[in-house]
Amino acid sequence: MNLALRDVRHNLGRFLLTCLGLSLLLAVVLSMIGIYRGLVDEALTLVRAPGADLWVVEAGTRGPFAEASRIPGDERDAVARLAGVADAGGLTFQSAETVHRGRTLRLYVVGYELGRPGGPARVAAGRPITRGHYEMVADHRTGLELGELVRLGRSDYTVVGLTDGVVASGGDPVAYLTLQDSQRLQFELDPPAARRELARGARPAGTAIVNAIVARVRPGVRPADVAEVATRWKHLTALSQDQQEALLLQSVVEKARRQIGLFTAILLVVSAVIIALILYTLTMDKVKEIATLKLIGAPDRTIVGLIVQQAIAMGVIGWATGAMLIALVKDHFPRRVVLLPEDGLMLAFAVLVICIVASGLGVRLALKVDPATALGG
Repeated sequence: MNLALRDVRHNLGRFLLTCLGLSLLLAVVLSMIGIYRGLVDEALTLVRAPGADLWVVEAGTRGPFAEASRIPGDERDAVARLAGVADAGGLTFQSAETVHRGRTLRLYVVGYELGRPGGPARVAAGRPITRGHYEMVADHRTGLELGELVRLGRSDYTVVGLTDGVVASGGDPVAYLTLQDSQRLQFELDPPAARRELARGARPAGTAIVNAIVARVRPGVRPADVAEVATRWKHLTALSQDQQEALLLQSVVEKARRQIGLFTAILLVVSAVIIALILYTLTMDKVKEIATLKLIGAPDRTIVGLIVQQAIAMGVIGWATGAMLIALVKDHFPRRVVLLPEDGLMLAFAVLVICIVASGLGVRLALKVDPATALGG
């Protein structure tokens, strides 16, 4: 007979309640891993959208995401003329906030040149921008619908297309405008402010500024070679796509990764302590039964198997229930949660190890039980 199974049946309610509590804890652990994966995925979504091989930014900066970058828009022609460059386009990036339908709407606005690299990779609904002014392609997370008017700055923009899952590293949904519209939104002052600057003798900032230039190189050309030429002769900073992704993850996601990793480790330690205490309590409740087993000659491996099997069953049920729970609710999180099979398997292995190690406390108690205890009152 399987003693672990019979003992679980005898205390089924308490065992299932314990498994439920453990499953909620493991669901939080798995959600932390998924949130980190989501942070990385969201951070790379925008930088991968242009399909660029090269990012050209202001000299001495690590822009446009990790650091501010401003360069003249006509530098795009200089980059496009570099040997090996197939196409280039200027981009602007900025956060914008407006009131829409009575609620605050926060967007990450990307300005790009029509017909050049930098626009949305795919429009899920509607159409891309075709006019030079006052049209917008927004991500569906904005809650906007096709044909809606959204006021940004001093202008109204019509939503003509919707993307799916294009967000900035901070989680704000992305909205695409033409480069001229976004430059006006970012750099042009309101009339009162412009008059005040003129009265002070300051020159108004020009609107022919971009935050970065993205370029695609011809087949067989190494982006690093083009980047070296751009840095040497054009007095700019040029980063390959891989360098830009690595820089973005190091500057934007690194602290979040450390914090989530530390929190996940703490939760795993808490899980181990809880499992150990539960198994210790369950073993204390069975002291007389364990003593009886020893009195009738049951080997130690039978008693150890009773405790370890219960620990493994608790871990397996808790992990499976927690994984199922987080899979059902992950789409309701405000930020993207990415669950990868390898992460789930890694957590399952960690839980298995934790359960075996945590059962040691109960095993130690069981092995110290005196068979004479079974004869007591």
